[in-house]
Amino acid sequence: MSTGNETETETTRITRKGQVTIPKSLREEFGLEEGDEVRWEMTEDGIKVRKATQSAGRGMLVDDDVSEAKREEMAEEMEAEIRENRRAEWQP
Repeated sequence: MSTGNETETETTRITRKGQVTIPKSLREEFGLEEGDEVRWEMTEDGIKVRKATQSAGRGMLVDDDVSEAKREEMAEEMEAEIRENRRAEWQP
């Protein structure tokens, strides 16, 4: 979407409940899916929204001799299960 120093912008509205829709093009560009967390950061220039790191804490519950590939596989399986549980529990 964006390369180098160029900046692309999109505009959305804040709902009465304070909710904001992230445009589809940005969700796709940054791999954001339902249930993912985003971090809101205050800066001198305004507000930045960033995808919360999915890898934080990975590997804390597995032995040191488990390969990086296996750790990634396990993390992806857990993320998929968590995401599915969120979808199942979410009531519009």
